[in-house]
Amino acid sequence: MPCNPDHLTEPAPDHIVPAGEASTVARAFHDEMATRRTIRDFSDRPVPTSAIRHAIATAGTAPSGANVQPWRFVVVTDPEAKAKIRGGAEAEEREFYEADHEEWHRALRPLGTDWRKPMLTDAPVLIVVFEVHQSPIEPKPYYAKESVGIAVGFLLAALHHVGLATLTHTPSPMRFLNDILDRPRNERPFVVVPVGYPAEGARVPRISRKPLEEIIVWIGPG
Repeated sequence: MPCNPDHLTEPAPDHIVPAGEASTVARAFHDEMATRRTIRDFSDRPVPTSAIRHAIATAGTAPSGANVQPWRFVVVTDPEAKAKIRGGAEAEEREFYEADHEEWHRALRPLGTDWRKPMLTDAPVLIVVFEVHQSPIEPKPYYAKESVGIAVGFLLAALHHVGLATLTHTPSPMRFLNDILDRPRNERPFVVVPVGYPAEGARVPRISRKPLEEIIVWIGPG
């Protein structure tokens, strides 16, 4: 029995993959996720509402500091609201691209990005993710950015799993999103995620990913 009366427990979920199957399952998940790419050209094909809801529910299963779950997912499908978000984002992006950030601009050139963000109105759905900070009705969060970042990773994986394309957009600063979406000041914008199906003939930059041996450090038997 726990010595802390607030520490209530229940049986751990039973989700065990047999050792002989683990490698195959891990490889299959890797192969699926390796096809995920950032998409900037979206079709106007409708997105199933239930798929969005289930993907966000999946994001809500992410671990968080002290289990405070400091996230809010605002789903935007209204064309007028999306147009306002695009206007605000492009204003911030235009200022960035016209400023003297040569090193950052040089890094972005292979990706073909600029201040124009048509995906914010082309994609049928925008999910605007906020960090929720302390207020009279919200508890103090712990490791808010880390927690919300993990939840967004879950969200992207869940959306990709059902064949939906995404992009992560982080205009800076992002406080204009609070005004457009009527969110309280204790909610801080974290990322805008356009969601939809890729446009017919959509293309992506030719990139490579670092090999496993370049990103892994293994200490001990393996």
